[in-house]
Parts: sequence; C-alpha cells; structure tokens
Amino acid sequence: MNMNDQTNPDEQDARRETREAPLVAVEPAQVDLEQVKRVLEAALLSTPEPLTVQQLKRLFAGEVDADNIRKVLDQLKDEWTERSIELTSVASGWRFRVKPDYQKFLDRIANEKPPRYSRAVLETLAIIAYRQPVTRGDIEEVRGVAVSPPTLNALVERGWVEVIGQRETPGRPAIFATTRKFLDDLNLRTLEELPPLEELQSALETLPQQHAALETESLPLSQDSGEQPPEPTE
Repeated sequence: MNMNDQTNPDEQDARRETREAPLVAVEPAQVDLEQVKRVLEAALLSTPEPLTVQQLKRLFAGEVDADNIRKVLDQLKDEWTERSIELTSVASGWRFRVKPDYQKFLDRIANEKPPRYSRAVLETLAIIAYRQPVTRGDIEEVRGVAVSPPTLNALVERGWVEVIGQRETPGRPAIFATTRKFLDDLNLRTLEELPPLEELQSALETLPQQHAALETESLPLSQDSGEQPPEPTE
C-alpha cells in the first residue's frame, strides 16, 4: 500500500463510484413563451423598421432560439388578425402596420399630402420592378421616350431603386434594380409576390402618407413635360 495514500477505503470507493457514474443530462430551463410573445410584441410595436429573427433573438440573450422566435411570431400574427393593426413578414423582417382599410382614416389627420405619382415615375418603376436588372437605355426602349434624370434620381432617393452595377457595354451604363425597401413598403417578402402590373399603381397610391414621395409637381409627366424619344446612346 502506498504510504502517501492516506485516504480510507470508504473514501476511495466513493471517488471510484463518482468517476464511473454516468453523466446525467441537465434539462434546460423552460422557456416562458407567453413572456417571449409579450417582449416581441413590445419590440415590434416600438420600432418603425422591420426586425429580423436574428435581431429579435438578441432580446433574450441567446436563451430563445430562432425556431421558438418564429413559432411565437406566428402565434402573435394570429392574435392580431381581427384587429386594425396586423403583424406582417416583409423582405427586411417582421413589423406591425395599419391595415389598408383603416389607413385612410389616419390619413385625414396626417400633415403630409396624399401620395401622387406621375405617369413617368410609375412607368419607370414598373419597368425596373418587372424587368430588372435594367439600364436607362432598356427603360427608354420599353417606354419609347427618354427617361429624365429627375425621375430615376427620385426613385433612388426614395429608396425604391438602387444601382447594382454597370453593364459591360460601351459607356458602361448603370444597372438598376428595386430594393428591399420597395418590397417592405408594398408589404411583400419577395419579387415573386409583386401584384399584377395593372394593380401596382393602386397598391402604391394606398401607401401610408408618411411614405409619400415623388409627387406629380416635382416630377414631369412623360408627355406634358416634353420628354422626347430616347437618343441612341446605348
């Protein structure tokens, strides 16, 4: 017997049993999904921008996984179905919005003017949305008239259109496409959900007034503004 080992046999047996004992799984703490729901509701009601599932996970410091977040979001969406405000999933994440049937009442007390879009703007936006990616030359070819710089600039400034590159042709014209914000404002998740072309104008004109931009007065109509047939620059 090793003289340095002064542990009694009982203690040695206890240590041996401890080493040989199987590991026991520790059950994770139960997640209070009702509390999660209330936190998500508060977060989404207090922000004007859509929030992604990954952003919403940060609210719980890693204690709630993405699957549970999505599960609770679906439950929350169902809870709000019969109300004047709805929870929707758009391209940039989840958000609450006033249902279109009720927005018209809120517009009556808003300071902004209702949205008014020139034909040039609507035609240009529609061509980009349904034929993207396109260059200015592509748009002019479809419309049959030149596209004025203010029209494209206004769409870019509005956040609905962006330059995504340059075409490898003489002059390297800019290539335009729609943005996530464009989908968000139309309450869509993907381009596949775009309404039929003839419904796009009415969908844009029912947007909340705080989203209004591109008014007729600031942008020329394709005929009244004296737009001319496009020059063969591309």
